[in-house]
Amino acid sequence: MARLAGLPVFDPAGDRIGRIRDVVVGLRGTQPPRVHGFVVEVQPRRRVFLPITRIISMETGAVIFTGQLNLRRFERRESETLAIGELLDRPVSHDGEAGTVLDLAMEHRPPEWLVTKVAVRHGTRRRGQTAIADWHEVPGLDRPPQDQGAASLLAAFETMRPADLASLLHELPDKRMAEVAAALDDDRLADVLEELPDRDQVVVLGNLDAVRAADVLAEMGPDDAADLLQDLPADQAETLLELMIPEEADPVRRLLDYPEETAGGMMTTEPVILPPDATVAVALAHIRNQEQTTAMAAQVFVSRAPTETPTGRYLGLVHFQRLLREPPSTLIGGLVDPSLDPIRPEFTLHEVASYLATYNMVASPVVDGVGRLLGAVTVDDVLDHLLPDDWRERHD
Repeated sequence: MARLAGLPVFDPAGDRIGRIRDVVVGLRGTQPPRVHGFVVEVQPRRRVFLPITRIISMETGAVIFTGQLNLRRFERRESETLAIGELLDRPVSHDGEAGTVLDLAMEHRPPEWLVTKVAVRHGTRRRGQTAIADWHEVPGLDRPPQDQGAASLLAAFETMRPADLASLLHELPDKRMAEVAAALDDDRLADVLEELPDRDQVVVLGNLDAVRAADVLAEMGPDDAADLLQDLPADQAETLLELMIPEEADPVRRLLDYPEETAGGMMTTEPVILPPDATVAVALAHIRNQEQTTAMAAQVFVSRAPTETPTGRYLGLVHFQRLLREPPSTLIGGLVDPSLDPIRPEFTLHEVASYLATYNMVASPVVDGVGRLLGAVTVDDVLDHLLPDDWRERHD
């Protein structure tokens, strides 16, 4: 069943409508669970239910269904379980030995589909042995676990984008969501946290020990880390800031000084900043860095030393299209666009949005009263604040 995760789903006409994210089953004690259907993610990030009775073909690389797909958002019932999200990595006992659920198998026993086999790993992930057992030979799967790992679940969704993995976690019970999140490495967890709703962010961070929570915050963008800390109790936020190294905590502290819906509160303190004597080749190398977001890679900001925010005197910006048209040895100081005035940190959300729309910008420099570059506000930062607070949870 883990192999079903991520498979594309096609309608009878051959049009792809989404991807499988999980399998919905009904547990029945020692009897093989019934498979009710699939959770399918359709655009834009909406999860819907596809009954197993609509499936006409499950082949390598594709699932095909017939009939109409109900696009109402999937909501799990109390009697239902998500097989991939909740049963994989479940601690179990088999043949008198402790083990974990590695995978599950389902088969068609007309008129229904049932989960009939359980792959159990005994021992560690590297040195363990795998046994295939009938469902009734693995007791306890119908009861909530005390503690549960996440290795098999994460393996099933290894290539998933952070936003999609965040959507998967959001659908899980709080305890399971925290377990899976804790199993991610710091960098991956930071990316996923940035895509989770505020409430889920607090739940995940609250289940980490303080030292690891501080490490994850350090991997997040300073603006996202500041937004998350604002949702925590003041004493907890201060504790986490104290655990971060000063070079990582200082930009976050500066952002916390600004009201949330102002340019200063929305900006990131880590845009691409170079001195005027840097060459086009150097600038292109910086924006080519895969860790840069699309919005941040659209332009290079030019300032006098120091080039860490707050910088020396801000000189202007150079669009990446201009960089592509110039010889690699050209100094970027001569390419600065002087026609755009930067915005100030006290600009309101509406003023920032109007500025970006007026000048067709994807990012705007934020400069203080003495001409120092403080950071940049991107169009996605603005959208995050313009959309309703629960937009990450609303897929309809």
